[in-house]
Amino acid sequence: MEKNTQTPEDKLHYYSSAIRRDMGNLLKWLILAAIVGYVAGAFSTLFSFVLKAVTSYRKANQCIFYLLPLSGLCIVFLYDKLGKDDGGTNQVLSTVRSQDDVPWLSGPLIFVSTALTHLTGGSAGREGAAIQLGGSIANLLGRWIHLDEEDRHVIVMCGMSAAFSALFGTPMAAAVFSMEVVSVGVMYYTALMPCMIASLIASRFAAGMGVTPESFHVVNIPAFNLETGLKMGVAALGCAVISIVFCIILNETARLYGKFFPNKYIRVVAGAALVIVITLLLGTTDYMGAGAELIEKAVETGETDYMAFFWKMILTALTMRAGFRGGEIVPSFCVGATFGCMAGQIVGLSPSLCAACGMAAVFCGVTNCPITSILIAFEMFGFKGVSFYLIAVSISYAASGYYGLYKDQTIVYSKYKAKYINKHTKM
Repeated sequence: MEKNTQTPEDKLHYYSSAIRRDMGNLLKWLILAAIVGYVAGAFSTLFSFVLKAVTSYRKANQCIFYLLPLSGLCIVFLYDKLGKDDGGTNQVLSTVRSQDDVPWLSGPLIFVSTALTHLTGGSAGREGAAIQLGGSIANLLGRWIHLDEEDRHVIVMCGMSAAFSALFGTPMAAAVFSMEVVSVGVMYYTALMPCMIASLIASRFAAGMGVTPESFHVVNIPAFNLETGLKMGVAALGCAVISIVFCIILNETARLYGKFFPNKYIRVVAGAALVIVITLLLGTTDYMGAGAELIEKAVETGETDYMAFFWKMILTALTMRAGFRGGEIVPSFCVGATFGCMAGQIVGLSPSLCAACGMAAVFCGVTNCPITSILIAFEMFGFKGVSFYLIAVSISYAASGYYGLYKDQTIVYSKYKAKYINKHTKM
């Protein structure tokens, strides 16, 4: 039997070296996360102000909607000349787990193109654009200070979290989202502290600059019991189906565009024309932009048009797959809130509560991020309906299959068994 030959001095040296290493790593990420939080938070705050300004201008000058084809041509031209290698949010996700890089032009391009989309009334969100903006900024910072590949992955996640948090004012959800969305079934806990720091700083910075955190007042929350729990389960199953349908519509719209309009300039004009015609036939501007007004109406009043969720899916798909930019996350919130509100009226459960739960459930279904979805519900709606939020998100996650918004998202572990599968999401 070998004797332990280490002296007390050797052990002291070993432990002191380990402490210095760990403290050095902690200090490094505190500094880097703070920098990313402030920088990404500042750009995301500016992004928020620009989107609010162009949206206000569009509402005051509704004729600008007829310039949607022109703005689409500008966006396609910009990406054709400057962003040929830009893969959008998918490229940011790929950067986190591979040696891929986020082009530095990705940030300015998504900023300008999303503003143009919202200015002229395209049905698109903003959070996907913010994730690209934050990831691009953080990746550029990582290159400037010569971080190694593993640290670059973490700093990109910090940028994603900071941008998400600055726009929505949901630091808990934002911190977890970037760790959860890349590989379903695997959490990148190495990034927890940096992402949380960046997220909190960006959120506070944005709030200090006047960006109002997203929050809604849910009314008529019933007592949780077997009956209300079962009703919520039925509504959640419906939300899971809707999340699958949304992903399929997005994918099929892209396929049909590619088949009938292989030229991307003709495609974006045709897509814009379809959006204009459908909007005129519907006789409402509710589906322009991200759909924030529809969400607020569904959650806070429990009222919605029965077909609102359907038209939001169609118009978002026609807009985004034609070549416009923005994102599908906030539209998925809108689809979930409007469908959930309608489902609540059908099953006899508070439409306001079901709108809130539907918002979280459909988001979960299209992103495969259950923890983030639960945290979003907590931060946006409060904790009073916690049991219902948990039921809605967990059932939607289990029943939504392997569909998702992002083709570069990997399902590492099965949703149904403790089994390693490592497959990409369906679209």
